[in-house]
Amino acid sequence: MSESTDVLFERILAHGPAVRVRRTSEAGAVPVIAVLEVDRRAGTPRAGIGTPPPLMRSEGNSEAEVLASLEPHAKDDRMIAQLMREQGLR
Repeated sequence: MSESTDVLFERILAHGPAVRVRRTSEAGAVPVIAVLEVDRRAGTPRAGIGTPPPLMRSEGNSEAEVLASLEPHAKDDRMIAQLMREQGLR
């Protein structure tokens, strides 16, 4: 699986980390499984090494379905901060 095709949504936070919705199931597999994650290494020399812990997980019949489930959370800075606190990442 190629990292670039696995990313369904990505945005960069003002302080540097990248928020992503990334497909974790194989391309074409059903159900489609995706996770919401924050890559705090984005923009650094260590970017792309390993995968960050998932903040949320979604399963659905299509990429559009899992993206619709996770994207609203990925676009909400307060939700991201809350999820990171709950996971002990902040």
